[in-house]
Amino acid sequence: MDIQRDRFMLNGRPYMLRLVPDQGYWPDTLLAAPDDAALKRDVELAKAMGVNGVRKHQKLEDPRYLYWADRLGLLVWGEMPSAYRFTRTATRRLVQEWSEAIERDYSHPCIIVWVPLNESWGVHELSSRREQRDSVQALHHLTCTLDATRPVICNGGWESSATDIIGIHDYDADPAQLHQRYANDNAPQQLADRRRPGGRVLTLDDYPHRGQPIMLTEFGGIACRMQQAASEGTWGYTAVSDGAVLEARYDALLQAVISKPLFSGFCYTQFADTFQEANGLLTADRQSKVPLKVLHRITSSNRLHIGGGVRSAYDERQIGVG
Repeated sequence: MDIQRDRFMLNGRPYMLRLVPDQGYWPDTLLAAPDDAALKRDVELAKAMGVNGVRKHQKLEDPRYLYWADRLGLLVWGEMPSAYRFTRTATRRLVQEWSEAIERDYSHPCIIVWVPLNESWGVHELSSRREQRDSVQALHHLTCTLDATRPVICNGGWESSATDIIGIHDYDADPAQLHQRYANDNAPQQLADRRRPGGRVLTLDDYPHRGQPIMLTEFGGIACRMQQAASEGTWGYTAVSDGAVLEARYDALLQAVISKPLFSGFCYTQFADTFQEANGLLTADRQSKVPLKVLHRITSSNRLHIGGGVRSAYDERQIGVG
């Protein structure tokens, strides 16, 4: 897979990335998979819900997962866990551990993108501190030096600088708003100049859009608590009462995103519930909140346009929202 102008290409043809963030936790064993079968099952579940890849979020995944992704055909974004603060010690450790991660996982064909930083974690003052901007540039060049075959997102979500892909995090729950916001695919630089996801600029000064692919790399985040009690403190960016309403919301959001020529792909939040985050398409123990066949149909659909009917479709499905 490679990039040609603003599109991902697979075997010479444009290919839309349809991803979910996957934090790779299990209820009893946390970051360690209970066994090899659980890792294989996660790959199978991702494919069954219709996505063609996962963004391993804030985790360097077990090589056995990458093995099954190689064998079964699932794309993977490799992402480094974030430091909390910007210090010399944190920078040295990041460079060392990130270099070791690339060396370890370089030979897995499933990995198609490297993500050393996300949402300015560890570099919270990118817009005002030169040393932090320089560190992001250095990470980009280091990653490209260690692996010249894969694109690099050096800071996913906002405040992009040195990057091969522009990633946007936008948790607006109204598909009509998303439709309107990203409808003008002829003005990506206006989008880069004016959008402020998370209250931050999308691209830093002196780093205009250069024709890179643009992706909605986090959106949705709809909590569906199923049988969990509200007192458990679970949350999402929005919440629904049951799987049927989740299905309707998910369908409407993906209609708004898939129909946009501006986007080369998307990453819906998220694969499975993780601790207080009840916004997975699966529960923490990997039970699907929406039938997998339905998820597959919605996720893998190709919708060229939706016209002005987004809001009415969205509003009709609000009945029963929790």
